[in-house]
Amino acid sequence: MAEFTGPEVCAKSAREVVGMLRAKEVSPKELLDASYARMDQVGEAVNATVTQCRERAYAQLDRIGDADPSEPGWLGGLPIGIKDLNEVSGVKTTMGSWGLRDNISTVNTPLVDVLESRGGVPTGKTNTPEFGAGGNTFNDVFGYTRNPYDTRKNAGGSSGGAAASLAVGETWLSHGSDLAGSCRTPAGYCGVVGLRPTPGRASGGPGPAAFLNEGISGPLARDVEDCALFLDAMTGFDPRCPISLHAPEVSFQDALKEDKKNIRIAFSDDQGGFAPVEREVRDILAGAMKTAQGAGMVVEEDCPEMPALYDSYCALRGMHYGSVNNFVPDAVKKHFKKTLQENIDVGVNQTSHDIYLAQRGRTEVYQQMRVFLEDFDVLAIPVVGLEAGPVEQEWPPFVDGVAMPDYVDWLRFSFLATTAALPALAMPAGFTKSGMPIGIQLIGPPKGDALVLQVGLALERALNLPNAPIDPNVRHL
Repeated sequence: MAEFTGPEVCAKSAREVVGMLRAKEVSPKELLDASYARMDQVGEAVNATVTQCRERAYAQLDRIGDADPSEPGWLGGLPIGIKDLNEVSGVKTTMGSWGLRDNISTVNTPLVDVLESRGGVPTGKTNTPEFGAGGNTFNDVFGYTRNPYDTRKNAGGSSGGAAASLAVGETWLSHGSDLAGSCRTPAGYCGVVGLRPTPGRASGGPGPAAFLNEGISGPLARDVEDCALFLDAMTGFDPRCPISLHAPEVSFQDALKEDKKNIRIAFSDDQGGFAPVEREVRDILAGAMKTAQGAGMVVEEDCPEMPALYDSYCALRGMHYGSVNNFVPDAVKKHFKKTLQENIDVGVNQTSHDIYLAQRGRTEVYQQMRVFLEDFDVLAIPVVGLEAGPVEQEWPPFVDGVAMPDYVDWLRFSFLATTAALPALAMPAGFTKSGMPIGIQLIGPPKGDALVLQVGLALERALNLPNAPIDPNVRHL
C-alpha cells in the first residue's frame, strides 16, 4: 500500500464521507479545511488544482441546507473539483488558454448549478490542456500536471488535473469532460475511475453548440461506487441543455446494489487490430480478464468489424472544433497552440460530403455495436496502448513500434464510444513493472450506464486493486 500522509478524512470514499455528513459526524467546513490542507501539501508536486476559490467555497457553506437530502445525488457539502473548461461564478476560467488567463466567470455553467444545488462545493478549477485539446495536460497558463505515481510522467488528458487531484486525495470527486477519452485516459493513467456517460446523462455538450453530443461532461472518482454517486449528482433534465436526459427511475447507486449475475464480457486487446498496443499492456489486460473469469464472469475474445469508425470519428471531431473553437474571439485564438489550430483547420476545411458520410458512418457503427452487445454486457478494450510517457512529450511518437502521426491517433481506443454515443467506463486493471497504472475500458450498450457501472463494480471487486489516495512519487520537479 502506497503511503498517504494527508488528512485521514481525505482517504475515505466519497460515499462514506457523504454518509458522515448525513449523520453530522463531520461538517462541510471540516472537509474544506482538509481538502485545502491536502492541496497545500501536494499542490506543487502534481499541479492538479490550478485555481483555488477558498473564499467562495467557505461562503457556499451557508447554502448547503437548501439541498434536498432525499435526492440520490445529494452531496451535502462535499468538496468537488471542476475542470477549467466549465464556468464557476466569480472564479477564473482560463480554458488553459493564454488569451483567457485573466478571465473571471460571471455565471455558472448549468452543470455547476446542478451540482451546487445538490450540495457540491467547488474547491477550485483543475488543469486542462488548452480548450481540452490533448491527451497530456499542460498549457501556457499553468504548466504541466504531473502523474502522482511518477512526477516525471504525464497524467493524461484532458481531465488530467481532475484525475491527479483524486489520486493524491485533494478531493473526493472531480468533474471531467470527454471527446477523445478526456475522462478515460487520465483515469487510466492515474489509477482512478472515469466515465464517459451516455450523451445528455451529465447535462449537455458545449454551451455555444449544445446539440453536439461528442464533447460531454462526466464523473471521475476513486472507485466505481463513488463514480455512481457523482453521476447521480450530475444527472437530470435541464431545459438549458437540449440533449439532457431525465434521471433514471432507479438511481445509479441503487443499481449497484443489485448483484449482477451471468456477466458476459467481449474482450479485444487491440479492438480487432484498430490500434497498436504495447506487450506489457496486453499482458496486464489479459491478466485482468483471467481474474474476471476466475470470479465467474464469461470472457470471450471478440470484437465487431467497424470499417466506418475512423473516418466517422475524425469528421465528427472536426464538426466539434469547427462549431466550437473556431468561433472563439480572434484575441484569444491568436494564442492557440499549433495542434489546437490544426484541429480547427481540419474541421473547417472538411467537405459537406465528409460530414454526410460521418452521419451515415456513425449510424453504421452504432447498429453494429447494438447488435454485437445483444450477446454481451460490455466490450472490454484498452484505454490507451501504452503507459504514461514523459510529461514534456505532447504525445507518444510511437506505440509498439508504430508511428503516431498526431496527438489524436494514439487515442484511437476512445473513438468508438464517442462515435456511437455509448457509455464507456475506464477503471484500473493493474500496474506495469515500473509501477504505473494501466486502465481497461468497458463499453456498454445504448443508454447502458447502469450496466457498465455494474460490470465495472464486479470487475473492481474481483481485481481488488488498491484505490486509496497516495502521496506523489516525486521524481522530478
